[in-house]
Amino acid sequence: MSSEIKTAIVTGASKGIGAAIARQLAADGFQTVVNYASSSREAGDIVSGIEATGGRAIAVRADVADASAVTALFDRAEAEFGKVDVLVNNAGIGKFSPLSEVSDEDFQQQIAVNLTGTFNGMREGASRVRDGGRIINLSTSIIGHYSPGNGVYAATKAGVEAMTHTLAKELGTRGVTVNAVAPGPIATELLFRGRSEALIQRLINDIPLGRLGLPEEIAQIVSFLASVQSGWINGQVIRANGGRN
Repeated sequence: MSSEIKTAIVTGASKGIGAAIARQLAADGFQTVVNYASSSREAGDIVSGIEATGGRAIAVRADVADASAVTALFDRAEAEFGKVDVLVNNAGIGKFSPLSEVSDEDFQQQIAVNLTGTFNGMREGASRVRDGGRIINLSTSIIGHYSPGNGVYAATKAGVEAMTHTLAKELGTRGVTVNAVAPGPIATELLFRGRSEALIQRLINDIPLGRLGLPEEIAQIVSFLASVQSGWINGQVIRANGGRN
């Protein structure tokens, strides 16, 4: 990628890992599109923080499960900042319960956001990310660990990884790399919601490094994958989980 001012879209960027990625890419010099589905205040706060440090950012509402909304997201990004160089498909949800207790609604919602939403981003990005650009997807290190209660979530992310490997081969002739980052347990609202302190401690005990990961640590990996230094990395899944699996 060239050294000129670049543009990045980060989906699901109003909080958690997505917010950390948006802040990191802005610090790296990207004009940053902070996508959100419903958290307009939080997305606005991310934009304000980026602008306060001299960066350029806008918040754009779009439900990634809606293909037309993803098209409109790219339209807005191009209208404000020009061609998109980096797309980070971060938006995702997790509903955790044994497979026998998963409701139809929870199943369909995870498919819609995690799998269809990432597909919509990848499909749009395949034709609209600039030659030599980057598409970076968020997966999960639950794949390979397969802990109870995570079956549907892991299945959606396994689909994301399959599409990552395939699209990397399809876009290689344009110099566009496609990779995924698969975090382990990260200290975010998504992790803590509905989990007891005892369960969180059991997660920590299962991690050789003895702690939860931080959103900023995942953002630093994305930063590398978005950089010129990562140009020979393509079709890979980086599992960042403290050695848990």
